[in-house]
Amino acid sequence: MNKIKAIICFFEIMMISLYKNRKIELSMKRLNLKWSLLLAILPAMSWAVEERPVSLEIPAGEIKGKMLLPDVETPPVVLIIAGSGPTDMDGNTVLGAVTIKNNSLKFLAEGLAERGIASLRYDKRGIASSAAAGQVEADLRFDDYVADARAWIDSLAQEKARFSGVYVLGHSEGALIGMLASAGNEQVKGVISLAGAGRPAYEIIERQMSGQPAAVCQLVKSVNDSLRAGKTVTDIPVGLMALYRPSVQPYLISWYRYNPQTVVAGLEQPVLIVQGDKDIQVSVEDAQLLKKAQPRATIELVENMNHVLKRCESTEVNEQQSTYANPDLPVMKNLLDVIDKFIKP
Repeated sequence: MNKIKAIICFFEIMMISLYKNRKIELSMKRLNLKWSLLLAILPAMSWAVEERPVSLEIPAGEIKGKMLLPDVETPPVVLIIAGSGPTDMDGNTVLGAVTIKNNSLKFLAEGLAERGIASLRYDKRGIASSAAAGQVEADLRFDDYVADARAWIDSLAQEKARFSGVYVLGHSEGALIGMLASAGNEQVKGVISLAGAGRPAYEIIERQMSGQPAAVCQLVKSVNDSLRAGKTVTDIPVGLMALYRPSVQPYLISWYRYNPQTVVAGLEQPVLIVQGDKDIQVSVEDAQLLKKAQPRATIELVENMNHVLKRCESTEVNEQQSTYANPDLPVMKNLLDVIDKFIKP
């Protein structure tokens, strides 16, 4: 019997005793009020969790994360993989000593815990608490992130007595990492692509740059073509150095090899594709491309959800930005509902 059942049982016995023995001069109306107050606080108590620090040893160092364990027996567990760039385990952007907080992945994990679903989220190598596991940028490859995710899956799968099954959820770029880590992996019971791109990275970059002058667009395509062929480019203009600096080109080469449509098509596990219709970074079309590539997948479009999983009824930039830096705004309830339904049909 878990803690909540024990609490309910105790209060039921107490109320029956008070009613039969009439030792305390309280009306049944007041008893009912107390019972109502108890029921009102139970939802907060029922998802009481143990938050446990976890770590993963890799050749580059130690990757650190957090596990949330709800107060239920053998819950399913979800590995949550953060998106691109300096994004930490909570979904926040880490820029040196400054952190822009929205707590999207933190709230996602807590929302799953409310529904009796355990989770493990982690700072990628080189980010936040895992900064010491970083490596020289020129040595980093996209496959390093995939290897880390696979190692976390192996770790969770070893705890069969604790968890009923391992699910993998990747957000944004993390969706591709999660799908690759799950491919051919019998330890993974289901895969969730959350705001995951449906196109290769080079195509996304070219679309994002499409509003630039024709000469710039042509240069971007030329550089991408070279990187896709596995060849670095030395003569990068200053205006494109942030995107194509020499030290990041090997990483782009490794990333460009993967087409999310091809990867999702090869998954044998059940797949859930979730996309917000107010996401200005990844479109509904991306979700539809993934669904077309994997017809068995379930696709869910969440109305008024943006890229950081918050409610936003407009695609206007200022309104969107206000949610990207709001650490108190919760993630969408509908998002939690569709994930819950997928994991516990």
